[in-house]
Amino acid sequence: MRPEFKNESYTDFTNPENRKAMEEAIARIEAEAGKEYDLIIDGKRVKAKERFNSYNPSEKDQVLGVFQKADGDLAEKALETALRRFEEWRFEKPETRAEYLFKAADIMRKRRLELAATMVLEVGKSWPEADADVAEAIDFLEFYGREAIRYGGKQPVTPYPGEQPELIYIPLGVGIVIPPWNFPLAILCGMTSASVVTGNTVVLKPSSDSPLIAYKFMEVMEEAGLPDGVINYLTGPGRIAGETLVAHPKTRFIAFTGSMAVGLRIVELAAKTQPGQIWIKRVIAEMGGKDFIIVDSEADLDAAVKGVLVSAYGYQGQKCSACSRAIILADIYDEFLSRFIPEVEKITVGPVKDHKNFMGPVINEAAYRSILEYIEIGKKEGRLLCGGGPAEGNGWFIQPTVFADVDTKARIAQEEIFGPVLAVIKANDYDQAIEIANDTIYGLTGSVYTRNREKIEKAKRLAHVGNLYINRKCTGALVGVHPFGGFNMSGTDSKAGGRDYLLLFLQAKSISEKIG
Repeated sequence: MRPEFKNESYTDFTNPENRKAMEEAIARIEAEAGKEYDLIIDGKRVKAKERFNSYNPSEKDQVLGVFQKADGDLAEKALETALRRFEEWRFEKPETRAEYLFKAADIMRKRRLELAATMVLEVGKSWPEADADVAEAIDFLEFYGREAIRYGGKQPVTPYPGEQPELIYIPLGVGIVIPPWNFPLAILCGMTSASVVTGNTVVLKPSSDSPLIAYKFMEVMEEAGLPDGVINYLTGPGRIAGETLVAHPKTRFIAFTGSMAVGLRIVELAAKTQPGQIWIKRVIAEMGGKDFIIVDSEADLDAAVKGVLVSAYGYQGQKCSACSRAIILADIYDEFLSRFIPEVEKITVGPVKDHKNFMGPVINEAAYRSILEYIEIGKKEGRLLCGGGPAEGNGWFIQPTVFADVDTKARIAQEEIFGPVLAVIKANDYDQAIEIANDTIYGLTGSVYTRNREKIEKAKRLAHVGNLYINRKCTGALVGVHPFGGFNMSGTDSKAGGRDYLLLFLQAKSISEKIG
């Protein structure tokens, strides 16, 4: 029996020893820059005809790694491998499968700073954000391992005279796991480990912006002894996931986290039955958000300012849970802004290998240009109070930007920007604030700051989001504590890190034997 699940603690970087160790880890990753990495299919290293590079967004000319650009034939090979390995893996005991996850968690603890340093360089995460990403990955391994054992045990059924009924959970088959670049270890690890611990096999297609940390995840699973072919690592263009893997008749499920546009395309492709397909494909999708924080006139303003600041600008606003709308009650609107803007102006922007920088780069040139376009739109739709353009440096740096007096129907109040841009909206009263909060196509996260118990209860009833927080930031969901997933166009409300998440990777089989 393993001890009860407990969330992993974070590294204290105010400790000089930890700081020195992290600096050394970053230096080791930089020393390996430019190394070539292969695909991994059935445990074997495989090369493709073409290559692509993974760059450091803080130093946009620095190539961190050279990766294989898989084509349709290699994607087919990876899927057929996963299908073949499924025939053995599906019959492994849940306890055996879970043990691989527990071993992987221990290995991640030993390689923690290496993994965090990789994300600092490859995706521009600050030290605390990168460390928290590793901690969450460890949490997923530990939590899902325990959950798999629970689902593998005896399930409650109603007794019936003359029969012996039972209910068992069996795996689905081959899954395509398509993780994002913004939580390139945690979400990748969560979706992949949930797939394999329930007896499925996987083709893992990481984002082309974060293939290096995905490769290191594969090293961890190999070191843990996971059998060859249970996870197959396939890098390359997005079309190999869509045109070949998602559409393949032997694909049983797709686990995806990313943009609404790509997610809806996957839903559409998966819904089309292919020749030879004998099941309805299951899609587990977490997409985007236009997340809010309501600050009521009865709120602790100091706490609200801090909560909005961290939620809006932590990891450059590149979280699906990031606050992009601050909805402020009219009678404290000016006071909130007078306290908030000086705090935004203190934010340091620059390469995040320097731990003193709170904000780093956005992920790539396309994101950089898109966010700057939205800022120009915002200059027409609101009153620019802070930021408003690029920041200095040889990376994709953008200033933390605040627009005030934004109409609730404005584009910057409705469309997901995925960058350090905050729309501040004035609400006449608390009821209108909730109406504004609900007035988007999304429904992922939200937060309400108020000391009024009646208003808290009203928000619990009426705020239509999958994750609602009271008097705290709207980012930073913890595995097991805050099962994560949203409503409407934010996805299938899959509740990653929750006690029903593994059911999405299983199917129930009811058996009853006549006795006597």
